Amino acid sequence: MKTKASTCLILFALLIAYATISLATKDPELKQCKDKCQTQTHFSQEERDKCAQRCEEYHKEKQRRQHGGEDLQHDDNFNVNPMIMDPQKEYEQCRVQCTRQPEGGRYSQEQCQSDCKEQLKQRQGQETEQERNNPYVFEDRHFITGFQTQHGRVRFLPKFTERSELFRGIENFRVSVLEADPQTFIVPSHWDADALFFVANGRGTISLVWQEKRESFNIKQGDIMRIKAGTTSYLVNRDNKERLVLDKIVRPVNTPGQFEAFFGGGGNNPESFFNAFSDEILEAAFDTKRDRLQRLFGQQKQGVIIKASEEQIRALSRHEEGGIWPFGGESKGTFNLYKQRSTQSNQYGQLYEVDSSQFRQLRDLDIAVSLANITQGGMIAPQYNSKSTKISIVVDGEGYFEMACPHVSQSSQGSQTGRETKGTGPSYQKISSRLRRGTVVVVPAGHPFVAVASDNQNLQLLCFELNAFNNEKFQLAGKRNVISQLEREAKELAFGMPAREVDEVFGRQQDEFFFKGPRRQQQHRGFSDE
Repeated sequence: MKTKASTCLILFALLIAYATISLATKDPELKQCKDKCQTQTHFSQEERDKCAQRCEEYHKEKQRRQHGGEDLQHDDNFNVNPMIMDPQKEYEQCRVQCTRQPEGGRYSQEQCQSDCKEQLKQRQGQETEQERNNPYVFEDRHFITGFQTQHGRVRFLPKFTERSELFRGIENFRVSVLEADPQTFIVPSHWDADALFFVANGRGTISLVWQEKRESFNIKQGDIMRIKAGTTSYLVNRDNKERLVLDKIVRPVNTPGQFEAFFGGGGNNPESFFNAFSDEILEAAFDTKRDRLQRLFGQQKQGVIIKASEEQIRALSRHEEGGIWPFGGESKGTFNLYKQRSTQSNQYGQLYEVDSSQFRQLRDLDIAVSLANITQGGMIAPQYNSKSTKISIVVDGEGYFEMACPHVSQSSQGSQTGRETKGTGPSYQKISSRLRRGTVVVVPAGHPFVAVASDNQNLQLLCFELNAFNNEKFQLAGKRNVISQLEREAKELAFGMPAREVDEVFGRQQDEFFFKGPRRQQQHRGFSDE
């Protein structure tokens, strides 16, 4: 009996192996995925086997969904191909594996490290080609870490024109994100740039210092605030549990797209700018002996974001809440988006907006700020801005977006200059991407776009709209779409069909700005083609 059972198990294993090989042979994507697993020299054999297993799981799920008629591209619960990973993270994993190589073996650690670098170059080349065809989406891997300690970090997106010359119009703006752990202190500094920030999470206290006064404001989720260039500021996270997250748009005042932090306090980490001056200058300026000055400007070594005691946090947080002067006057310092009445609202989402008429500190920046909270399974109507370039940051949730773009379709043919196509007019390419917390999307003026929330959670989009003065938003579907405003003859000539049929399509959607998303619409219609 034992012999028969063993034989059955062996035959069953061979059958599974044969089926797997047959499946891999029939599907080039699966074969390519598994082959790539086996060529990862920095993987152990166990890791290669697990990688191959993930390839099979991915393939089986993909086949199941395709045969079930499910949408693969926009399902946020569907795992992507297991071999698609951040090249930099893959490189770091590779380097770690190299340290495990035995010394004196045929495959040395030096050779392993060299192979890792070569593999990184190849992967980055692939990423560069993909990003050239979709320069509008920025993910976590695109950020540069400016400052980092064990208690938090400050990250920046590179200058936009480093990604594409299509961004020449916004090259003097940068995106920055600050993340600070509970009960921490961000040391005083000033920047050669104007900054506008939104409190995406948590609560804190920010202090602004001028020549003869200091003002401090308690900030909380939903607040926006402007810090003028050259203003010394410092910040505490006054929460005991929540991380403080600030999403910023930065406009340098010296060199377009480039800015620096200047730390007066500090010592070796962060370095104080006072250390750049000669000893005799500092002695004369402070009327203080050299050894005492060296001790003062050499003591701090903990970094930009440091832990503070509860007593220190309490002392630094005893200030008024940020808010608006009574009777609609000038803001004291902050403006809370969540406290405003929504400008668009229905069961599929809410839109909160503020411009310079409500918050005067936005005026000379020429920026408007909005926050769209799209209900799970909902979507924003297809629309475009007349003048504004929209920089959108995913504050929370998941989903996806699509945009019609004439530039990328031309760039794939060797041009990114936006020249018109001769003869037939422009050709449009669908730009699409998954959206998850931290994703940044740039939508240029005139480009129609749409955003959709996943089926299991809301999608919150923070938008900085640059060049906001006299900007108009044009809806392309819904109750007040622009096509419905055309004359009957214009509709017939534009679409080559009776105006009545055009009106039936463009007049069918009765909601405004926020709609049912594609899946909910399909469920509502029972997958019929009414």
